[in-house]
Amino acid sequence: MSRSECIRRAKETVESRRAEAVARWEQRVAEVSSVCPEFAEADRRLRVTGPKIIAASLGKGTEGSGTAVEEIRREYEELSAKRRAALKANGYPEDWCDVKYSCAKCSDSGYVGIEICDCLRREIAKNFLAESGLYELTKKQTFETFSLDYYEKDDRIRMKQNVEILSRFASEFRPDQSDSFLFLGATGLGKTHLSSAAARAVIAKGYYVVYESAQDLFSSYETRRFGQSSTVGEDEGDIDRFLDCDLLIVDDLGAEITNKFTVSCLYNLINARLIRHKPTIISTNLNAKELRERYADRIASRLFGEYSPLLFSGHDIREQKLRRNTAK
Repeated sequence: MSRSECIRRAKETVESRRAEAVARWEQRVAEVSSVCPEFAEADRRLRVTGPKIIAASLGKGTEGSGTAVEEIRREYEELSAKRRAALKANGYPEDWCDVKYSCAKCSDSGYVGIEICDCLRREIAKNFLAESGLYELTKKQTFETFSLDYYEKDDRIRMKQNVEILSRFASEFRPDQSDSFLFLGATGLGKTHLSSAAARAVIAKGYYVVYESAQDLFSSYETRRFGQSSTVGEDEGDIDRFLDCDLLIVDDLGAEITNKFTVSCLYNLINARLIRHKPTIISTNLNAKELRERYADRIASRLFGEYSPLLFSGHDIREQKLRRNTAK
């Protein structure tokens, strides 16, 4: 799903909440009106006072317009009081026939004036998270749940610095200003955890993040090139999101089958995002020498020249956890 599709669906979700709130309100009004004529009459007259106030307000500046507005407002208040009294007399709460929106701030419109409301921003972030590929990971892998207990001495100092750097990166994230990072280190040292933590924090700020393993990323490029799917349009959107997203996270570079095609794709992707000043996080189990041997200098030079390298060191955390659980 593209960025625009995520936003469109978020707007539809908020709009559906508004429609549901209005439907519930209309149902309650019809229910009370059927058993309470006094309420029905007050409600009928209330519905025309709004347009009256607008019409009178548009005529401001003309003789008597101010008085007319005030008279209509008094009428509105009197009818509202009769409506509440009728509800109470029939055993209903006074606000029973008020519209109950999910968000009182924007009345489920998604906007407060011309500003986007927090409720719509949350829905957009939720869609971004679902589409990022990180939904399950970010449930547990946050900065708060990252433990330094599995690291010792210099490794702990280094990892503490990495956490601080990435936490600051996420909190100050700007799509056209933030750095790109290259995570270097053996498996099981927290690269995926900190990638997920950074992604979650960036998404929470309303930015579009895409997380993809190197294997799946290159598979998407191969699908587009060789036409292995009947849904060509969807494949094109899938590729475009790697370039268009605010933050791209490529996990486990080097685990894919490397050939001229994948190397070319990687070069074009890295180069395009650098030209667009779009931040990228790439993690790999390969060391600097292995990266140069596999991807040649034109890619390695960009990774080490344009990305900030973060070294992950220590002993495999998964193995440590397994040993501790076995010892219990």
